[in-house]
Amino acid sequence: MKRFLLLIGLAVTLALLIGCAAVDDPANDAPDNPPQQNTVPEDPADSVPALQTFSLPYYQQVTLDPITCPDGAHQAIGALLYDGLYVLDRQFAPQPALAESCTYDRETFVYTIRLRSGAVFSDGSPLTAQDAAASLLRARNSSRYGGRLAEVISVTPGEGVVYVALSKPNSSFTARLDIPIVKAGTENSAVPIGAGRYLWQEDEEGACLVPNPYSWRRQELPIPRIPLVPCKDADAAAYAFLSREIQLIAYDVTGTGAIRVSGRSTYTDAPTSIMQYVGFNTASPVFSDAALRAAAARGIDRNACVNACLLGHGAAASLPISPASALYPADAEIACSSEAYEAALADAGYAGGTERTVTMLVSAENAFRVQAAQRIAEDLSRGDLQITVRVLPWVEFREALAAGDYDLYYGECKLTADWDLSPLLAPDGALNFSRYTDEALPDLLDRAARAGTAAIRAVALRDLYNWLGREAPFTPVCFKNISVLLPDKAVDAIQPTAADPFYDLADWTIHWAESTPS
Repeated sequence: MKRFLLLIGLAVTLALLIGCAAVDDPANDAPDNPPQQNTVPEDPADSVPALQTFSLPYYQQVTLDPITCPDGAHQAIGALLYDGLYVLDRQFAPQPALAESCTYDRETFVYTIRLRSGAVFSDGSPLTAQDAAASLLRARNSSRYGGRLAEVISVTPGEGVVYVALSKPNSSFTARLDIPIVKAGTENSAVPIGAGRYLWQEDEEGACLVPNPYSWRRQELPIPRIPLVPCKDADAAAYAFLSREIQLIAYDVTGTGAIRVSGRSTYTDAPTSIMQYVGFNTASPVFSDAALRAAAARGIDRNACVNACLLGHGAAASLPISPASALYPADAEIACSSEAYEAALADAGYAGGTERTVTMLVSAENAFRVQAAQRIAEDLSRGDLQITVRVLPWVEFREALAAGDYDLYYGECKLTADWDLSPLLAPDGALNFSRYTDEALPDLLDRAARAGTAAIRAVALRDLYNWLGREAPFTPVCFKNISVLLPDKAVDAIQPTAADPFYDLADWTIHWAESTPS
């Protein structure tokens, strides 16, 4: 009875998490360092047998169209059924998938993307430029991908090529094109036709995924059949995982409403482009002072925030680019310590004995962010500066930011994989609440967007980040991870990305109970 009640409790806990499963818009993936893995301590009374099958959940009567389906289970299935023009590797760099190559006209801002020669869909029909263009146009109008494609003026199919015209320069735009492509005309089907590693099949045992014989990847896959377990909702999927009917779930452990799962399972983390940061009201009487903003950036114990407030599922970062990225300039990081902060506060004139109290806003909907805001407020309350935290419901939080009724706030945003900071820094940026401007900023942003080679872009980004360290209209705290949850010891170490739990599937070693899995 005790074990039965425990199972019910775990199922309820996990049900809160499944809806937070990750794979979405401007998010991306990837380090060259091993992913974080967390194995829950074993219970000697239990034994975990080798896998008899490898199953995934799916929701009946819900589309699998990767552009319009809800987050969670169907996005994980979509990672197997569909491929994009590009795929992001573990360092957030775009690698050709259904695209073979591309050229970029720096004068007209037009990309000419050549499709992979001989690429076909899982039904054997050829991939055409019309198919690719139709998917990109649908994505531009979708809630999931609309933000990253906001600069797209037009998408035009040609003979084996797709022309994508932008409204402004961006030499790294292919990092935004890991968008699933489906066969035009099938998008309204329950299961649109894709060109991924697997295809949908229904046999005498039910719905399943089987390897796509037409896949351009030409990989030998370790799972010859992936049964799909019908679940009416997240609660049912939670029970299915805890009872080992399904074997994988990907989700955001510190997402809104999330509670840490326990049980004999292994978490493997994948970095994302989801940044948590402190934003300053540059129009406020206190934080209009750039010296004070820059000082505050030195006073945050970022590693402590990640470990205590994100349960270790993230990476501390003083720069607005994931440390997993090959472009991350570690030697440009802001030196942070209580000593450096107090010295910078004194230099900014905040050690004279005249106390000034300011308010940090944070949304009440996410307990992890509330805890982080409270910890950072404690870190920064030194010298003459004292910070109180005001926790507001989401709607009131957004209204206060829009009205400029704040001194600083703790926020979270999803950056695109080209690390574009326009939403935070452009005068009309959606996250530039105080409408901050600086005469040097337009040129810095333009240079970062136009940079051709990786070396030139690295220099442009370094200049932008050096400016950010001095002016600090916002300061990054960390980048979040997502977690892939598997039965303990069922699969050897995996290398997922935020967009694809099965990124390195061809290299998986699965411990089957029999030589031929079902």
